[in-house]
Amino acid sequence: MQLDPADPAVMLDPVATYAAARADSPVATMEVPGLGTLWIVTRHEHARAMLTDPRFRLSRASYAMRPQGLPDTPNLGEIDGPDHTRLRKFAAPAFTARRAAEFRPRIERTVDELLDGLEPPADLVRDFAHPMPIEVICDVVGIAETERPMWRRVGVAVVSGQGQAFQEAIPEVIAGAKAAVARRRAEPGDDLLTDLTRSEASDDELVVLVWHLVLAGQVPGNLIANAVEALLRHPEQMALLKENPELIPRAVEELLRWCTPQLLTVPRFTTEDVEIGGVPIPKGEQVTVSMLSVNRDPAVFPDPDRLDVTRTPGSFSHLAFAHGAHFCLGAALARIETEVALTALINRFPGLRLDGDPVRTPDPGNWRLASLGVTW
Repeated sequence: MQLDPADPAVMLDPVATYAAARADSPVATMEVPGLGTLWIVTRHEHARAMLTDPRFRLSRASYAMRPQGLPDTPNLGEIDGPDHTRLRKFAAPAFTARRAAEFRPRIERTVDELLDGLEPPADLVRDFAHPMPIEVICDVVGIAETERPMWRRVGVAVVSGQGQAFQEAIPEVIAGAKAAVARRRAEPGDDLLTDLTRSEASDDELVVLVWHLVLAGQVPGNLIANAVEALLRHPEQMALLKENPELIPRAVEELLRWCTPQLLTVPRFTTEDVEIGGVPIPKGEQVTVSMLSVNRDPAVFPDPDRLDVTRTPGSFSHLAFAHGAHFCLGAALARIETEVALTALINRFPGLRLDGDPVRTPDPGNWRLASLGVTW
């Protein structure tokens, strides 16, 4: 099945689009201007296999845009093999579940401060979900308070993910990352960047890591917006969380499965002629995974289109954070951010409800809201 990235259904109704693609074939294709053909894996079994298969390799060519001025050193998402293992080894201790849990009080404080400023009616995307990630990043990375106004300003541009404002923000993010690395080299603190400076990583490698942390750090904000919309459209599920707050960690996993904001993984290149589910793919082609499709694969998840915050994880989990050697390094932190945000919203605004129709951003690569009007 061939998908058109300009088709409104692909961008605004990806659930139905990818359900049809998954039923048709284990691999769909999409012609993307400037990138060429993308081969899109649609089924869970084949996605897990592909994401751990050394015949599919990441490289700098996997990324459509590498910012000018970014140090010329590879990042974790651009390399495989021993180089990837080395970079991952020095970064991993800063992103463990234990370390992420230590940051929970800071995240709770950040969330409370943002919610203190909300008045009904509000746009939860503009007023909370978008500003929250950059505030959390500043806090856990260790950005000085005097420099945070700049980070907040560029954060708004980065979260847009496109356009002139995004391009203009890049040099400021890179300069800010360089300054932050230099400061933490000289003045260690209790933050992720200090943890990273104690590794064997070079300054250039740390700057690239901070840049990608800023980019990846926007995912929790988009997830939170998607999650709130989903819960408000399924009031029985929201009621379960109000009555049983201990379900929230499980609910986060279900929401990651059900409304993950990242639709496609970073493309990998085939190093030889391969087959996926019987579909032949030539050497040198770009292969990606539709996360939304594989996370709703009925072969793995019973009644996959039903949102169920009590769903018990099975032997196969969702792939919202990918799989294998490139499993998302910041997954533990993203989970805690989402848990904290949902807990605070449910506790503080028990009468939260939609105010008007949510607006989605047309984007074939991401499923995210442009606005989410709420009142209480």
